[in-house]
Amino acid sequence: MKTPSLLFVLIFLLGSCSPPKKAPAKASPTVTPADVLNGGTSFNNAVVLRVTTEREGKDEEYRWLKNLYPGYALVRRSEVKRSSRHYDIVRIRTRDGHLKDIYFDSTSFSGKTGTL
Repeated sequence: MKTPSLLFVLIFLLGSCSPPKKAPAKASPTVTPADVLNGGTSFNNAVVLRVTTEREGKDEEYRWLKNLYPGYALVRRSEVKRSSRHYDIVRIRTRDGHLKDIYFDSTSFSGKTGTL
């Protein structure tokens, strides 16, 4: 009677070793290598996020900050309209204590709530 239980154990072990099912691929990240190099240090090189709603935009901004400045602290955020473009300016304190303003071009999602 050991054969059926041994067979069960082998099947269980083989099943647990198979690779996990992959989740459907998400849309490509909105942070490009150029964004990382330019860093959003001014209106002229603001980080452009390719999203369509305020919620997505804010989420992407915080994701971008977390990836480039792990351990940062939010100091303040402001919204500015300049030459028909909308910007979010986020002031952070880096992990090593430096204050830094990051400029995000929010024109594509500013004031857009999406469908409910």
